[in-house]
Amino acid sequence: MRDTIRIGDFTLDPPVFLAPMAGITDLPFRRAVARHSAGGVGLVVSEMVASTEMATPRPSTRMAVRAKAMVEGGVPVSVQIAGREAGPMAETARIVAGMGAGIIDINMGCPARKVTGGLSGAALMRNLDHALTLIDAVAAAVDLPVTLKMRLGWDADCLNAPDLARRARDAGVRMVTVHGRTRAQFYTGSADWVAIRAVREAVPDLPLVANGDVVDAASARAAQAASGADAVMVGRGAQGAPWRLAQISAQLHGAPAPDVPQGAALADTVAAHHEDILSHYGRDLGLRVARKHLGWYAEANGAPDGRRALMAAVTEAEARAAIAAVFSGAPGDAQAAA
Repeated sequence: MRDTIRIGDFTLDPPVFLAPMAGITDLPFRRAVARHSAGGVGLVVSEMVASTEMATPRPSTRMAVRAKAMVEGGVPVSVQIAGREAGPMAETARIVAGMGAGIIDINMGCPARKVTGGLSGAALMRNLDHALTLIDAVAAAVDLPVTLKMRLGWDADCLNAPDLARRARDAGVRMVTVHGRTRAQFYTGSADWVAIRAVREAVPDLPLVANGDVVDAASARAAQAASGADAVMVGRGAQGAPWRLAQISAQLHGAPAPDVPQGAALADTVAAHHEDILSHYGRDLGLRVARKHLGWYAEANGAPDGRRALMAAVTEAEARAAIAAVFSGAPGDAQAAA
């Protein structure tokens, strides 16, 4: 396995990355991860950007992407794009490159029905010839490194990730990430890290990232051992614990251990993230967006009984009061304390 991964102008070290999650890995969340990285995060990936929206001049969408395409706290950021047609995908790649993106990731793994119903995301794995037209178009449109995120396949009868990885490498893709489930599985059952090894064998010369059910150092170690991957990607395991990636890196790669907030420090940390969300989206929308994050903080940090109070807050003042009341006495990251 590689000690470090070099993509374009970036060294992705340590090999612990934040997964793209629609509606979650927005700028405030990536900032929270970067604040707690302590040198323990090699890459963060933006939430998915739909090429159908970007190809149509919409200033609000472009402004949102401008915030996505940047390096936060010294941590490289990749912008993930999704679509079903080569033209809009190429145009979207050019737009985000012009806004400062350093790496562009192509989404061929999203299982959501509203995405696959439009023949995007994981649906592209049902027709690799068409999928390659998108990769070719994006790679030709920009000088930036292009990466690819996929699943094992569409279903148990279509496990074609190794074939897609080979063809993507030959088309110029510089790194592949594989979620160890098929699209048919969505997020049910357990990620099959062993099945990812077939991709490792198909493209031994290409950096490979294992994704799915990586929530702590033990699962990260097991995922890498089973898959032969060079890196791991953490998704839902970081919800409510933006320091999770740095914890994994500290235990696996000797990166500096992050300060895991507890008590009053935890309340301050949650409040800072909450304020960043409100500043980014505006007060009204921000209060609604923030609720899911507050719920995850409660669940991940030993304060599940406070969830109701956090969800009931309808004003900024009520939210601040609820955050202080719920988290000031919380024991902190339950998983870290285990």
